[in-house]
Amino acid sequence: MITNIQYIISNHTNPYQNLALEEYLLKNVGEEECILYLWQNEKTVVIGKNQNPWKECKVAELKQDGGRLVRRLSGGGAVFHDLGNLNFTFLIRKDNYDIVKQLEVILRAVNRLGIPAEKSGRNDIMVAGRKFSGNAFYSDGIHNYHHGTILVNVDMSRLSHYLNVAKEKLESKGVASVRTRVVNLQEYRPDLSIDTIKEELMNAFGEVYGRKPEPRKPILIDPKEIAKLTIKFSSWEWIYGRRLAFSDCYERRFPWGNIEIQFYVSAGVIKACTAYSDSLYTDFIEQIPTYLEGCRFTADAMVHALQKIPVEEETSRLQKDIIILLQEEN
Repeated sequence: MITNIQYIISNHTNPYQNLALEEYLLKNVGEEECILYLWQNEKTVVIGKNQNPWKECKVAELKQDGGRLVRRLSGGGAVFHDLGNLNFTFLIRKDNYDIVKQLEVILRAVNRLGIPAEKSGRNDIMVAGRKFSGNAFYSDGIHNYHHGTILVNVDMSRLSHYLNVAKEKLESKGVASVRTRVVNLQEYRPDLSIDTIKEELMNAFGEVYGRKPEPRKPILIDPKEIAKLTIKFSSWEWIYGRRLAFSDCYERRFPWGNIEIQFYVSAGVIKACTAYSDSLYTDFIEQIPTYLEGCRFTADAMVHALQKIPVEEETSRLQKDIIILLQEEN
């Protein structure tokens, strides 16, 4: 049961620091607490935990233009952040995690502004069929977070320029380009500001949880731990990982997301493997290389290996689809 709701508003726009604080809050949220964390990044592309950075965005151009690339803990697809976007994160223990309640805070805040927002699918919030908020989720088994964007006045030309959105993904959404699929809330309310959204979110947060939000006390935040996490999120290893000199690559888009599996094969054996995906089921995707490396590069051997990955009801569909992919491609 939630007995204490708190908020924290980041005072900087460095994505590595912001994600560091997000993870720190995640690990330190109390048993009966819910924290609402509001933050902004300046000229940043944020990729999902298992995505291929070179495929998802124009890395060189982003860097040349003074932008930053960062990898988050949660799954899902790549997004562009600038100061026309507000990010929110709900941090909470697993026992009190309630996606309906958390989404209600966002919907109530936006609807109160006279904008008819509604949830669509598992992780989008829309207005008239166009997305202004993409949501993603993460759990370490004890602590959970649910975070997302709120597009207020994002530079759409930069958004569409830096992101490489697969044609298959756009077709699956029934749109011609990423710009036709997303929308700024200022299109519906031209005078809308980030500060106004923050105020309405705070009001809705208190109403939905039936308590007054209190600021998170600075004494509860350890600067040394934040510094360590900032180093992690800004490191080459975390952002880019290993770039495999692969000999074979299987890729396909399914209803649950895109999967790309790269193999380095020598003497008929998989010596190295990397799996990229925008799926929200990050844990399953991360296990694929572990089970495939060392086995023979044959359909039967790879299928046998993947069948050993423990699955739940939600991830059994992924396992079956990837097995079909391996059988058809090999």
